[in-house]
Amino acid sequence: MKLLLDLGNTRLKWAMAEAESWTARGAVAWDEDVSAALAQAWRELGRPQRVLGASVVDASRETQLEHAVAESFERSVEWVRTPAEACGVRNAYAEPQRLGVDRFLAMVAARAAGQAPCVLAGIGTALTLDALTADGLHLGGLIAPGPLLMQQSLLGATVRVRSEHHGVIRDIADNTADAVTSGCWQAVTALIERFAANVTKHAGGAQRLLLDGGDAAALLPLLDIPVELAADSVLRGLNVWAGSQPPRRSP
Repeated sequence: MKLLLDLGNTRLKWAMAEAESWTARGAVAWDEDVSAALAQAWRELGRPQRVLGASVVDASRETQLEHAVAESFERSVEWVRTPAEACGVRNAYAEPQRLGVDRFLAMVAARAAGQAPCVLAGIGTALTLDALTADGLHLGGLIAPGPLLMQQSLLGATVRVRSEHHGVIRDIADNTADAVTSGCWQAVTALIERFAANVTKHAGGAQRLLLDGGDAAALLPLLDIPVELAADSVLRGLNVWAGSQPPRRSP
């Protein structure tokens, strides 16, 4: 049994894995009492043989998780850092560690599931886009603000582009709130479709489009190209990684 940790910008997701299945899972936002929430969630769980973590956050939050894991399970965390190559995936970056480990593990999960060649879109605080060939070569990708961050940035930098109510997504908006919401979500949609089209042109064939992240389900119906949800891709990539990499010594 393994405990898998996905430390994202907005929240922490975790899963207890037995082979290919989750026996328990949960999530907690960083603005909550993370340590207390995890202690409660993990109280009745058995002790995992390994704990693996993927992080795109700062060292202080990683340390917080290390303490939580040690208190609940008397285990240390094996932090996965982005390699040049692993689990059949080859990193396109000249400086491999510059690629977010979440993006790398999403590609690991897709390749292990037989979903390559593909375009992977992570829809969260940031929008991340990556292209993966059938033989596991990462072609590269793009990063942009996610739809909610885009809205926050626009509203924070303007005085008159504000409203007292939340907007809804429309093809053509007739009020400011809807115009802001629609513009940001449609901008993200257009970038995904353009990236997928460019990869198809570059790779010489249609690409499977996989969506993951907190806002993936909301974005799904806006896309005009075939798309699939690929939930928990970082956790699934961690599980594949654990099966291919020997464990470190743990107390």
